[in-house]
Amino acid sequence: MSRRRKLEKFATILKYPHVYEMTEPGSELVKQHIDVTKDMRGQWNNHAFAKPQPLCLELACGRGEYTLGLARLESDKNYIGVDIKGARIYQGATISLKEELTNVAFLRIRIEQIALYFNPGEIDEIWITFPDPFAAKPNRRLTAPTFLDRYYDLLAPGGFVNLKTDDTDLYEYSVEVAEAHDKYRIVEQSDNISELRLSRPKLNIQTYYEKLHLSHNKTIKYLLLVKND
Repeated sequence: MSRRRKLEKFATILKYPHVYEMTEPGSELVKQHIDVTKDMRGQWNNHAFAKPQPLCLELACGRGEYTLGLARLESDKNYIGVDIKGARIYQGATISLKEELTNVAFLRIRIEQIALYFNPGEIDEIWITFPDPFAAKPNRRLTAPTFLDRYYDLLAPGGFVNLKTDDTDLYEYSVEVAEAHDKYRIVEQSDNISELRLSRPKLNIQTYYEKLHLSHNKTIKYLLLVKND
């Protein structure tokens, strides 16, 4: 994609009412409608959606395919797709507008700064779907201990963290980290979710990358954690 096309998409999503982005590093304020800045901590359910409902995030959402799939399945929950790449967010944000999904929003930030944008206990569930496995930099994995610590503070009592991945090393690492982390308990784990798909509609959502992985005969792994209160 050309730089010009990317810039056009950045400009477009800032006109969308359901897209927010960071203002500057270290600031808790987010930008909406180009020139409007807001502190949304504790206010997402009241101001970003049609009505207050349990709040869920998809981290590193990319094109927002999973965010949209979850929102379609569960109209009784509000979903925010989080990513730093605006050109990717553009696709999911545009589709959600066309479909008039009132329980979807997008937030363009760096995930390591997520604690700046939500109040403690504000989030009910987190989804991490096919993230970068960062083979050479485990500390950057979205299931690394430092990230799990951040999520713990933001999750409501009994909140969940879901991981879907095709990467065996990332999956095994995440299981090991979760087992050693006293703030979480593993509820479910599977190194091949093919049998779970029929009974679990949320696991049956397939992004472009998941379809690609399956076409290469890769198995999809799943890990579900619950916050210890």
